Amino acid sequence: MNTDKKKMSLTGRVILGMLLGILTGFIIRSLFADTAFVHEYIVNGLFDVGGKIFIASLKMLVVPLVFVSLVCGTSSLKDISTLGRLGGKTVLFYLVTTALAITLALTMGTIFQPGAGADLSAATTFASKEAPSLGDVIVGMFPTNPISSMAEGNTLQIIVFAILFGVAISAAGKPGERIAALFVDLNAVIMKLVALLMNIAPYGVFFLMAKLFTGLGLDAIYNLLGYFLVLSATLLLHGLVTYSVMLKAFSGLSPIVFLKKMEDAVMFAFSTASSNATIPVTMETATKRLGVNNKVASFTVPLGATINMDGTAIMQGVATVFIAQAFNIDLTMSDYLAVIMTATLASIGTAGVPGVGLIMLAMVLNQVGLPVEGIALIMGVDRLLDMIRTAVNITGDSVVTCIVAKSENEMNIDVFNNPKAGEKDEEVHFHTLKQNS
Repeated sequence: MNTDKKKMSLTGRVILGMLLGILTGFIIRSLFADTAFVHEYIVNGLFDVGGKIFIASLKMLVVPLVFVSLVCGTSSLKDISTLGRLGGKTVLFYLVTTALAITLALTMGTIFQPGAGADLSAATTFASKEAPSLGDVIVGMFPTNPISSMAEGNTLQIIVFAILFGVAISAAGKPGERIAALFVDLNAVIMKLVALLMNIAPYGVFFLMAKLFTGLGLDAIYNLLGYFLVLSATLLLHGLVTYSVMLKAFSGLSPIVFLKKMEDAVMFAFSTASSNATIPVTMETATKRLGVNNKVASFTVPLGATINMDGTAIMQGVATVFIAQAFNIDLTMSDYLAVIMTATLASIGTAGVPGVGLIMLAMVLNQVGLPVEGIALIMGVDRLLDMIRTAVNITGDSVVTCIVAKSENEMNIDVFNNPKAGEKDEEVHFHTLKQNS
């Protein structure tokens, strides 16, 4: 009985909170649209404050979790060359999945033509923020003040400093061993804090969904139904099929087992629409449920949340075709190739920039000569689609994490195959895979 109750708290209660929130939002929108008290004290009061507290509590953990876990992972590496190999594999897989994502999006958009006959008269001027160059991003990865980087939540700078700090600990001998032991204990405490905060998830998800669907009109979805359906179908196809094929092909692991264990992280990503806010849950899922060693997960998960944007790339592909069709502009094969190249490189080049999805889309549209004003039309349903995109993004982060961990013999297959692993907060003891496993 206790086991079932605990299982409900992980997935069932989150889904229940989500459904009740959606229902509550629709009821308020339908029956209390003109009631000032409800909107002031319930929607913009209770729901807004409760949702923001939930998001803030998750984001609170991101910086200490990324820094401490990455220092733990890096300092435990006996061979520093392993770090270079690990980083190379991770970035390569992230770039490949992004290229596959946007190729799939362009194909789906061309086949189903969601923009044919669309009315863009409502499109207004859209002013995009200027994206930094790739060179500026590379220089900006190295912090001049690590404390300031942590205060600002600059994930790339935190990753670089944590790696350097971990390497120094590994090379420092006895003093390094004492510091490393401290970080191992800190990591255990932070992961316990993650487990404690997950208990408020059903309530936080309820507040977020209720607030969102109180203001989200169905007319916005109806006006862009073709775009909405094609983009949603492409996201699901990539998340369920492309990732499953990659996981099976490169690691031999079961996609069905993987997807079942990703339920909690996917629900969190969907409700928060933030890869960064979901990092603590993704990390716990990767290490405790999927059996990935922390030395791999601490590197691949934060990096993926920063540069791996498959869901956003899919949005750019479908939106590009949609806007081109709506404005009756024909795209050539060279235009499609330019979109693939631009979106793939932009997934790194615009990392850490607020409003990254729309910045990247503006870059892609400018690259192929399409009117940026078309973005204004699709923004009406972007918040709901962003939730699906984020769920796809963190699924991709976890797939690459499993593939890289398996290739580095840093994954506990017994934990991965155990359906109950991680459900009771039991400690996961990692072991090196035998070469024939």
